[in-house]
Amino acid sequence: QVQLVESGGGLVQPGGSLRLSCAASGSIFSINAMGWYRQAPGKQRELVARISGGRTNYADSVKGRFTISRDIAKNTVYLQMNSLKPEDTAVYYCNAAARTWDKGLDDYWGQGTQVTVSS
Repeated sequence: QVQLVESGGGLVQPGGSLRLSCAASGSIFSINAMGWYRQAPGKQRELVARISGGRTNYADSVKGRFTISRDIAKNTVYLQMNSLKPEDTAVYYCNAAARTWDKGLDDYWGQGTQVTVSS
């Protein structure tokens, strides 16, 4: 089993910055990819950013403002969010595509962290 623990959410004014962190732990054999998704009230969960093998991809709405990075040794992924807008307000979820010692590739999710952008 893999556990993902997120941190770094909160309330920030428009134009401000936040940095989210997500640490993976458990019986991890390997992690293929890690990413961040978000879900705003009344909307479907959407991909924000993903990193795999050094390659990154971003939602069009966050390109140029958000940066995803990963510390492989620590099994941790980060999301640096700059120039935040009210429409970035959502619950942000960490995701990992990982293999454990007793299971094949599977998706794992964190519990979510609230990001609120408001003046």
